Amino acid sequence: MGTVGTGAGGVAGERSQLMNIAYRLLGSVSEAEDAVQDAYARWYGLSPSRQEEILSPGAWLTTVTSRICLDLLGSARVRRERYVGAWLPEPLPDRAEWNHSGAADRSGPADPADQIVLDESVTMAFLVVLESMTPAERVAFVLHDVFRYPFAEIAGVLGRTPAASKQLAASARRRLGDAGAPVRADGRTDGRTEVVRHVKEAWETKDIPALVRLLDPAAVMTADGGGMVGTVLRPVEGGARIARYMVTIADRAPGLGLLERSVSGVPGLVAQRAGVVVTVASFDVSDGCVNRIWAVRNPEKLRPWTRQG
Repeated sequence: MGTVGTGAGGVAGERSQLMNIAYRLLGSVSEAEDAVQDAYARWYGLSPSRQEEILSPGAWLTTVTSRICLDLLGSARVRRERYVGAWLPEPLPDRAEWNHSGAADRSGPADPADQIVLDESVTMAFLVVLESMTPAERVAFVLHDVFRYPFAEIAGVLGRTPAASKQLAASARRRLGDAGAPVRADGRTDGRTEVVRHVKEAWETKDIPALVRLLDPAAVMTADGGGMVGTVLRPVEGGARIARYMVTIADRAPGLGLLERSVSGVPGLVAQRAGVVVTVASFDVSDGCVNRIWAVRNPEKLRPWTRQG
């Protein structure tokens, strides 16, 4: 899983790769940072002689980070059973618009925006499907299919045989297929920018017929407020119902401004009120229609967005 020198510079150079793995495994920037930090703490807690015995510190750090994430995924299932409403992964802004809260001090670790690669494996559509996998399936699939690690090494993370690890990845792949393979592997926008722009315009003008035309009749909208802000606790199903709900939101929030923004690497919308980001919406678009909307409203998940304007 990578070979680096044992010097501080070489080990520190693994941070970006570890953050990319941890975010895809956990769907949370803050939890990913904690997992990576924990892995480094364990590395620096080793004696110098033990560090020297480890031929590939990068592989060691990847294994430890992945195991930490595996444990967190297990406990997360219990926590999310108590979560108020639907739980959604944290949406990522474009790196140019990340809230660089520590921008004045660039001597520390780089911001997550400088480390997490925005590709099809961080889109909301992809991460939501990952949430349907068991922790072991998710680890096997992400490490093998996204990061191309061999099953012989993944087996060491999972504590299973390479054959069993391969089976887990295959099971995860089937879940992706059953979900309709929402992710475009080539990363193209497929007209999504134009569709999202039309949604924005129709939403701003409260044009229900226009919204209905843009939404698949079987579209589903899921919102995540975490019990901290008001929002629907269950998914809204059906294009007409979603359109009416969107207009109701606009009526109840005068002064709400919509911005077209990259959300986790694909076109999305950011809603601001009095200059504060209150909602980040992701869209899955197929054949010119929106079939899924994920609206994140939990303030704790919007911290990277809070200084956008």
